[in-house]
Amino acid sequence: MESFELPCCEESKIHAAALDHVQALLPPDEVLYDLAELFKIFGDSTRVKILYALLESELCVCDLARLMEVTQSAVSHQLRVLKTSKLVKFRREGKTVYYSLADEHVTRILSQGMEHIQE
Repeated sequence: MESFELPCCEESKIHAAALDHVQALLPPDEVLYDLAELFKIFGDSTRVKILYALLESELCVCDLARLMEVTQSAVSHQLRVLKTSKLVKFRREGKTVYYSLADEHVTRILSQGMEHIQE
């Protein structure tokens, strides 16, 4: 197996001004932790497929289960994760619950992610 080494500085020199600038702009660790947790949600292809389907249309659990070719229970579990992460919202119409993307941010995340991988 071929080893891969990242390029490194030729001399060990700290660039204090750059470090101070970046340090001042870094969000608190708790915020970065929350951001990392959000991106973990996108690490599951089933959840991404649900989100992508909801990008196209508001759907109920039955519709999503048929589309995903999984049980309603499996879809409900994933929707619970997505709802807890504030990525989807729902509304009731009689006995039916319809799911949709929570807001424009989620749409942009999906769209920009797709654009990035297709470049």
